[in-house]
This record gives sequence, C-alpha cells and structure tokens, in this order.
Amino acid sequence: MSVQISIPTVLRRFTGDQTTVALDAANVTEALNSLTAAYPALQKHLFDENGKLRSFVNIYLGEQDVRNLPDKHNTRLEDGAQLTIVPSIAGGLDIPHRSSGGDKGDSDSPLRCAGGQGGVSL
Repeated sequence: MSVQISIPTVLRRFTGDQTTVALDAANVTEALNSLTAAYPALQKHLFDENGKLRSFVNIYLGEQDVRNLPDKHNTRLEDGAQLTIVPSIAGGLDIPHRSSGGDKGDSDSPLRCAGGQGGVSL
C-alpha cells in the first residue's frame, strides 16, 4: 500500500528537507521501518537503543494516535493512508534568560532539546 508520512520540521534535515515521504507499507511498523531504512539518520531520533519507539514520539494515522488504536503499531494501512510524526514537548528546561547570545543546548537529538533563548520551542 502506498503511504504518506508527514515529517515534522525538526526532523526534515534528516530527509533532505522533505515535508512528506511516500513509501509502500502494509502496517504502521513496516512504514516506520521503511522510513528509517530510507533515511538511517532518523533511526536514533525515532527509536531507542532497543528498537522501541521513543516515548516522546507520537504517530498519528489520520487524526488518531496509533497508540490508542486496537492493533496499535500493527494497524494495517490502506492505500493512500496518511501517517504523521508528532514529537511531544511538555514542560520546559530551566535555562536562565540571556540578553545576548543564545544557548540552544547540547543535545544530539533535535526532539529532546530544540531550545532557544530562555526556553524550549519547536
């Protein structure tokens, strides 16, 4: 089945700045595996070292969070299905406000710390 995966802005640098990636997949897991096979740099941002989807990465099928679907990531995809990767951001970092310069943090993951001056934003 042909599937469209919407890539969030913070991850587009790993997909050659593509906003959407088209691929063939029968279910959500296969779609994510195909995505990371095509764009290996995404692997560490979407999955942990055990191959599990990171807790702060949400996948939507249409408007439904895949984690809330009966078959979760094994949910079968119809031709033309739309998946969306949504990094969840909650709370913030206790970063002192700087009047000049700007510390964007040292995290190697753009999903973990996409901060700017005085806080975290995407």
